[in-house]
Amino acid sequence: MSTRNPLCSFAVRATGAIGLTLLAGAAIAHPGHEHEITGNIFAAGLLHPLTGFDHLLAMLAVGMWAALTHQTFRQAIWTPVSFLCLLLIGALAGVAGLRLPAIEPVIMASLFVLGLLLASRLALPKWAGAALVGFFALFHGLAHGAELPVGASASVFIAGFMLSTLALHLAGLASGFALKQRSQWLTRLVGAGIAAYGVVLFAAA
Repeated sequence: MSTRNPLCSFAVRATGAIGLTLLAGAAIAHPGHEHEITGNIFAAGLLHPLTGFDHLLAMLAVGMWAALTHQTFRQAIWTPVSFLCLLLIGALAGVAGLRLPAIEPVIMASLFVLGLLLASRLALPKWAGAALVGFFALFHGLAHGAELPVGASASVFIAGFMLSTLALHLAGLASGFALKQRSQWLTRLVGAGIAAYGVVLFAAA
């Protein structure tokens, strides 16, 4: 009878799927047309982080890195919480019309940095990790807020992508904890792939 941990098995399959998706080709960073497909602004918000690899991979990386560099879920969850808080602030600022220079380059840089942190399993002081992911989250939020569909409810759109982001963080945490003691090479490979994707985006920009 197999004694393989089901959570580990799921994490391996999910991580492999991410890798296959990366190999399939680059996605448009911010499609911004989900509402035209769904006809529902909440659903559009839910889909928004899932339709651009830059957002999706950054959020998974935050969760996985937090899991790999903390002993317990209670300790690890504060890294994603920092991301979520600054994501919300950035989104509200973006909806209000704030436009900072180099939003896209910073988002690309977030993939590179978070990918390297994941690949190296480098643990930072708690305040430094929160500040780093919070800084990147602010720019991800600005991008989200700026892409609010015309005439749509900002609160509903934001609620959608905040929920989706939380789900991605939790998926990253689950994968990170499941793979922590079992498949070190796989998490390093995923981290390297995310960092490489950031470089590809820079090159294509």
